[in-house]
Amino acid sequence: MTPDRTTIPIHTSPVPRAQPMKRHHSASYYAHRVRESLSTRISKFICAMFLLVLFFVGVIAFILWLSLRPHRPRFHIQDFVVQGLDQPTGVENARIAFNVTILNPNQHMGVYFDSMDGFIYYKDQRVGSIPLLNPFFQKPTNTTIVTGTLTGASLTVNSNRWTEFTNDRAQGTVGFRLNIVSNIRFKLHRWISKHHRMHANCDIVVGRDGLILPKFNHKRCPVYFT
Repeated sequence: MTPDRTTIPIHTSPVPRAQPMKRHHSASYYAHRVRESLSTRISKFICAMFLLVLFFVGVIAFILWLSLRPHRPRFHIQDFVVQGLDQPTGVENARIAFNVTILNPNQHMGVYFDSMDGFIYYKDQRVGSIPLLNPFFQKPTNTTIVTGTLTGASLTVNSNRWTEFTNDRAQGTVGFRLNIVSNIRFKLHRWISKHHRMHANCDIVVGRDGLILPKFNHKRCPVYFT
């Protein structure tokens, strides 16, 4: 008879984990930690407030710059006529007349215009010049009308140049350029800027009758400084 074999269970106890050692800190250690945390929070708050103030100052400065920065005067050609263009030998009686408006678009800033001169060009060659205005001050949002008439000595048109005019007229149109030059300064209350050399270039085309074509009349002239 086979003996009964009985398995005796073996119970193993888990190895107890080592308990972490509790470190005991002094009261001064905790006080230092509290002061360090408090100073960090205060520093972050001060930095945040400084950046916020800096942001609002930048926005306000940008708005002031947009509202107070000088805007260039605006020139519009209103009328331009070349009289005698239909005459083959009209150089002796040649006459060029024009009207230009100058608008100061600044809301709070005036413009000092020193002496102003006008120059007429044909194919990039000067054919006349004339003084336009004596020095004057233009108030904000004000408009000034400039008129000029060139005849005789103010025109440097010889017979050959007049022949070119009449040949272009035979083709239908004659192109000119009016260049207005002045030294200007901007004025805001007691502040006055330095001088700026201003140029306004007005491209003009006249028809067979010597009158400016409608699409060029009332046209805005580009302005630049040198």
